[in-house]
Amino acid sequence: MKIDLLKNKIDIILASKETKENKLQAICDMLEKEVSYYDWVGFYFKNGDKEELKLAQYTGEETEHTIIPFGKGICGQVAVSNQNFVVQDVSEQDNYISCGWKVKSEIVIPIFIEGENIGQIDIDSHTANIFTPLDEQLLEYVCKEVVTILN
Repeated sequence: MKIDLLKNKIDIILASKETKENKLQAICDMLEKEVSYYDWVGFYFKNGDKEELKLAQYTGEETEHTIIPFGKGICGQVAVSNQNFVVQDVSEQDNYISCGWKVKSEIVIPIFIEGENIGQIDIDSHTANIFTPLDEQLLEYVCKEVVTILN
């Protein structure tokens, strides 16, 4: 993974004159295209004052999980823990919401504005044991930079 090249592409997308929604979609599309094992890439955001996440922009197969209660599945757990969650083998997780039989691993990184967890980026892979610390670094960068268009 050429992390510096990917960070540069993120910066270019975020600096564009596009709408916030188009920028988020462009990030999803770029990550899915550029990282061979990113099979589904999406953003979830807190749904108003509700204790749930709502699916925003994504790329990959359609999912029925457009609303995820806090605490449920990997995304819901990140909404409560405020911590990165890397799952190398989803079959080993008790509190996992299956988005499809092909998904073998998942990584979820929270997005913070002024210390509040307002959403997350979620990546599914059809390959088990694929994520490395470089994935966390890249996605933490994405989450930190995405904040600039969310305010």
